[in-house]
Amino acid sequence: MFLRVPKASSVTRVMLRTYIDGEQALSETTVDRETEEDVRLRAQFRVENPVVNYRWLLDGVPNGYQWLNGEGFFDRDVTDASDFRISTYPAPPAWAADAVLYQIFPDRFAKSLDRPAPDWAIPQRWDDAVIGSGPETPFQYFGGDLDGITAHLDHIASTGANTLYLTPIFPARSNHRYDASTFDEVDPLLGGNEALERLSDAVHARGMRIMGDLTTNHSGAAHEWFQRAIADADSSEAGYFTFTDHPDEYVSWFGHRSLPKFDHRSQALRRALYEGPDSTVAKWVGPHGLDGWRIDVANMTARLGAIDLNHMVATTLRATMAEANPQSLLLAEHSNDASHDLLGDGWHGIMDYAGFSRPLWAWLKRPEAVRFEPGPVTPVPRFGGHSMVATMRAFNAAIPWRVRAHALTLVGSHDVARIATFLDGDGGLITVAFGMMASMPGIPMLWAGDEIGQEGVNGEDGRRPFPWHDTSGWDMERLAVTRSLFNARAASVALRHGGLRWLAVSDDAVTFVRESPVESVLVHAARAAHSPVRLGRAVVGPELTGLAGATDIHADRDGVVTLPANGPAFGMWRIR
Repeated sequence: MFLRVPKASSVTRVMLRTYIDGEQALSETTVDRETEEDVRLRAQFRVENPVVNYRWLLDGVPNGYQWLNGEGFFDRDVTDASDFRISTYPAPPAWAADAVLYQIFPDRFAKSLDRPAPDWAIPQRWDDAVIGSGPETPFQYFGGDLDGITAHLDHIASTGANTLYLTPIFPARSNHRYDASTFDEVDPLLGGNEALERLSDAVHARGMRIMGDLTTNHSGAAHEWFQRAIADADSSEAGYFTFTDHPDEYVSWFGHRSLPKFDHRSQALRRALYEGPDSTVAKWVGPHGLDGWRIDVANMTARLGAIDLNHMVATTLRATMAEANPQSLLLAEHSNDASHDLLGDGWHGIMDYAGFSRPLWAWLKRPEAVRFEPGPVTPVPRFGGHSMVATMRAFNAAIPWRVRAHALTLVGSHDVARIATFLDGDGGLITVAFGMMASMPGIPMLWAGDEIGQEGVNGEDGRRPFPWHDTSGWDMERLAVTRSLFNARAASVALRHGGLRWLAVSDDAVTFVRESPVESVLVHAARAAHSPVRLGRAVVGPELTGLAGATDIHADRDGVVTLPANGPAFGMWRIR
């Protein structure tokens, strides 16, 4: 392990504290190398547990000491919760660190031909308004399909995205398809199995990847397994679900009877859904299929009262996928603190709403009163840069770096308001949001339509058909900025693989550097005009080369680099 100690600090002694086999140990450090500005210290220890916690013990405090952990410095004792962590579990697939996801809601992205609407649907023309709330919302049918997606891969690739993420593609009785009626075939409304194969082959021919969306928490009430379960209490499928009074009363997702909850104590369910080569999970992973899964409602999967088999599900899923394709990626939906599920042996990463999206939204949103409403979602407050950074550090300190580096960084999805609507159409703030997504550690995820400025007051309203036939409503500046930011990320080793070091934080601006052995990139984001940030050439060098349209910056005669003080604004520079 290495620690960089600035010579300007008051630190003269450092030890490494590890926690192995239930006991702590302090180890000496030695000087690995020195520069004019800092000393690089080295410490060694044997990794004897699958996951090892560590933090640094430093002097520099009169009559005391200070700890350095994932959240920062503390001149008091701290718990192990925010320790740095080394995970020895197998690494995620190599391609994932370079991935940029593009999320698609298939019914609304593009269609190749008109098909008759199913019996559950309310047929719509492509230009019809989306019903954003109410009982008809899940039943509007616009007819997007997989061949429609294939036809627009040029556009997707142009945004800098290289991995498609499709929300569910199995037959169902809704437009969102999270209420699957079978896992054995692709919905014929989307073009069926052949359309998935065509899309997969076209994606792979470009060197891109494709991920699917699977709900392991529940099925639809029309699912063939559930239909057999309610028809026969002695059937194997009856054990797939939790009946409290067969066949009428059963556990379901948030009480929605159309979404009966799986009971993962059933070995037959596990084998059918995700355990072994004959399972649903394995069937669809392969060269003409998917490169990975995003698991819907992963945080609730296999959890009910005193039952908690979530870790078993995650590790079994991963083992099955690794056998089917060692280079497959497993991501989990999780909207709050997921640290207890992220040791590195199950989910490769999560949708990082808690550690990225929410603190960023809270920093960028307009001032307004916070509404307290019952339900599963906490309202988004507004706070300054110090709180944003502290929140990000707190959530990310509790998980291994490898997991954080494979978490989805997102500013929008099919479940939340469009970022253009959330930020009241403020182009500067939206650029900051996209810039943070492109520059922070993690796997960025673009929600189809955000790159052209689509709007929506909530998740359902944001699922508007992509207006391919009429580009007059496209925000072309937003599209150009998106392409510029994510193409810059694709060209930068530091932005894709580097570490993170915060340099300056104020209420209205944050500055950090992404560092790799071959490159460093300085990032500066501001939600409003602010006092100038000045950095010495010892920190950032004498000259900064602008990326994604940023202007080059040179140090003044005193060796000080002054960053732009306007806002909202975002800039990235390669450090020479």
